[in-house]
Amino acid sequence: MALRASGCGGVIGPGWRTRARSGLAAIGLRWLVFAGAVAGWQLATRFVPEERKMFFPPPSAIAARMAQMWFSGSADHAFLTEQAIGNVLPSLGRLLLGWSLAAVSGVALGVLLGRSQRALDYADPLIQFFRAIPPPAAIPVFIVLFKLGDAMRVSVIVFGVIWPIVLNAIEGARSVESVQLDTARVFRLTRAERLLRIVLPAAAPKIFAGLRISLSMSLILMVVSEMIGSTDGIGFMLNEAKSSFMLPDMWACIALLGILGYGFNAAFLWIERHLLAWHRGLRGVAD
Repeated sequence: MALRASGCGGVIGPGWRTRARSGLAAIGLRWLVFAGAVAGWQLATRFVPEERKMFFPPPSAIAARMAQMWFSGSADHAFLTEQAIGNVLPSLGRLLLGWSLAAVSGVALGVLLGRSQRALDYADPLIQFFRAIPPPAAIPVFIVLFKLGDAMRVSVIVFGVIWPIVLNAIEGARSVESVQLDTARVFRLTRAERLLRIVLPAAAPKIFAGLRISLSMSLILMVVSEMIGSTDGIGFMLNEAKSSFMLPDMWACIALLGILGYGFNAAFLWIERHLLAWHRGLRGVAD
């Protein structure tokens, strides 16, 4: 007998336990594969000649160095070291600021162009031109404009990640069914109401896809921009470790970037699942 969930109006059928177990099994399998890869790396380093082992340290040595560099501070600073506070936190600030600016401006521009074919015809050559330029190649231009500083680094991030957001927002805004817009006009919805109630919800899945792609690109461009003329940041630490042949520190920075990338992606997917739950429900009904 199916039970109705209190307060939500949903129905809990007899298969919910099976779905929960399958979900936990999938999560466990993913982590098992990751643990197997780490264990294989750890085992493989035992067969590496001693003169080359310094170039490929085992994961245990990398984890120990990461803990020493960033997580061996005092409790009143959340166990973060001065090195973490002075380098990791500024990097995260630049990343989130650049990505946020690109997200707001990219979604606004993309929706505007997606709802105006004439504007899109004029702007498309410019979009295709600028998005073909590799962001690292534009760094000298931003140095001339903003000199060496946070403004330059944030600008590099914005320039590099805005294009996936714009293109996905354009496609999402163009995918709105004309029947929905005609119905809204019949009910005399204003242009702002049509935008908020019809266009943005219809474009949201594609917009979120562009935001997710741009988030991973922001992490890459953050590191690249910090390798040039910077005095702090993860990219600065990575460049200094490479130049000084401090290979454990270099690997610790690389591992930290991987952890940050995974964490940002997991957090974004969690937010997307909650904000777009209605879309998956409609898709499930359609299927």
